[in-house]
Amino acid sequence: MANHKATKKDVRQSEKRRERNRYYGKTTRNAIRTLLAGEKTVAQEGLSKVVSMIDKLAKRNVIHKNKAANLKSGVAKRVNAMA
Repeated sequence: MANHKATKKDVRQSEKRRERNRYYGKTTRNAIRTLLAGEKTVAQEGLSKVVSMIDKLAKRNVIHKNKAANLKSGVAKRVNAMA
């Protein structure tokens, strides 16, 4: 356990960041799941919103930029392949 004042503060800050990052990541995953479960017309309209969410995760360093690119590519392919 941390003994110094600054270290205790750092532990508190990192825990807050971790919870925030988990929230953003889970919200984005749920948005992707919802997008792919719907109809093609609705999915095409919501694609830009989901891509924006993925970009924000990469910008905040929650996920790596290459993972963000792979996710966006995969989501776009699945939306375009919908019947």
